[in-house]
Amino acid sequence: MTKRLTIYEYPKCGTCRSAVKSLKALGRELEQRHIVEATPTVDELKQLLEISGVDLKKFFNTSGDVYREQGLKDKLPLLSEDEKLALLASNGMLIKRPIVTDGETVTIGYKQENYEQVWGLN
Repeated sequence: MTKRLTIYEYPKCGTCRSAVKSLKALGRELEQRHIVEATPTVDELKQLLEISGVDLKKFFNTSGDVYREQGLKDKLPLLSEDEKLALLASNGMLIKRPIVTDGETVTIGYKQENYEQVWGLN
């Protein structure tokens, strides 16, 4: 039996829709969380960060309007990890999406080949 996956997504995002379609095609059961209406909390983000093993900056949607409007490219290097987590938790549009987790593994963003490798049932 496979674990249910949680996907933090923005329904209007084409990449997120592709990710959901791909995961469903792989036979995965999903709990879909709207990344803006149900933005991950600081604690949830800390847990995702810990499990993922990637640098916190990978969690930022660097191509998003909010990121650019707030001038975060220059500000982020000056912030502590806690400040960065609080910033992400304050606005779901700052978070790179989709984020998928089963509680043991985390993927950030969407690449079909990666999804098949990580989330495939084989």
